[in-house]
Amino acid sequence: MNSDRRIAHLDMDAFFASVELQHYPMLRSQPVVVGGRRVDRPVEQADGSLRFARLRDYVGRGVITTSTYEARALGVFSGMGLMKAAQLAPDAILLPANFDAYRDYSRRFKAAVASVAPVIEDRGIDEIYIDLSGIAEDSLPLARRIKQAVFAASGLSCSIGITPNKLLAKIASDLDKPDGITILSHEDVPTRIWPLAARKINGIGPKAAERLRAMGVDTVGQLAAVAESELVRRFGASTGSWLWRAARGIDERPLVTERDPKSVSRESTFERDLDVGLDRAALSEAFTGLCARVADDLARKGLVARTIGIKLRFADFSTVTRDLTLAEPLADARAIRQAAGQCLKRIALGKRIRLLGVRAAGLQPPPATPQPLAVQAELQLF
Repeated sequence: MNSDRRIAHLDMDAFFASVELQHYPMLRSQPVVVGGRRVDRPVEQADGSLRFARLRDYVGRGVITTSTYEARALGVFSGMGLMKAAQLAPDAILLPANFDAYRDYSRRFKAAVASVAPVIEDRGIDEIYIDLSGIAEDSLPLARRIKQAVFAASGLSCSIGITPNKLLAKIASDLDKPDGITILSHEDVPTRIWPLAARKINGIGPKAAERLRAMGVDTVGQLAAVAESELVRRFGASTGSWLWRAARGIDERPLVTERDPKSVSRESTFERDLDVGLDRAALSEAFTGLCARVADDLARKGLVARTIGIKLRFADFSTVTRDLTLAEPLADARAIRQAAGQCLKRIALGKRIRLLGVRAAGLQPPPATPQPLAVQAELQLF
């Protein structure tokens, strides 16, 4: 183990909800839920005040994207169905997701961190790893300086865990939320990590946790007490050895500061299952919109795609995918829709559609000489 490594994990606090509170500060300290597809935005009333939707009024099968800590105290968490959440917190404010705003705030906080500590692994819209090993500053003042930079750029708080590696840093950032700083060494593993539930280790999912529970293992400490040979016997060589090392806080993974995307995709789950005949206009609008969003993603990354694919999930939850590899790469929204339409022709559309997705793969830089766009008649499958 490299004892000189100093890795931070920074996690924004209730990120989507916190961004919404920047727009609606009057909702601070209230239970607020963000989610659903067709949630009305706040309506300005005659006296200038805003009328917000309430969770009790929601009808549909949307899920919670995020919730404020006040809503979480009522048992309402991300991933929960909104109808179920309404039973627990009927008076909670319900806001629609605003992903353009979330992406903007994500760029702000990451740029602020990079101004202090530039070696960053981007893990998503609201979290990053930071390599602090080469910075000659004590961990606590450095963490405070990073948090101050994030707040100055975004008005938002974050939680930071600083440890010798990524595995421990991910756990540590969650220990003192919200607005926390947690600094751990390998010597702290028995006292701070071993009492935690085994699920706190990033990579132990529900199925693995259930298998561990059947072995009498509920905590990280109990996992650490299991012989490596026993874990290998039950989980296989790779996973068993990883579990043994993870329970001891051992992780030598480097930060990945550059990633080559293999694909970009966009998909939409509908509030109700759509019929190809009766809901043709809605399906066509969604299909075109998904293709446009994929094109925007490609343009933002400066890439073109050699393969276009689609994904359909039907009302019975069966899922079908189709791909088309093209003679020339493309990135134009209309060309993507044409290629995706060719894929669509290869699927029997006899059942109602629950989910629709469009994917671009085989990504590469655009050719030096742009290829002419072959415009064909628009496909009218839906």
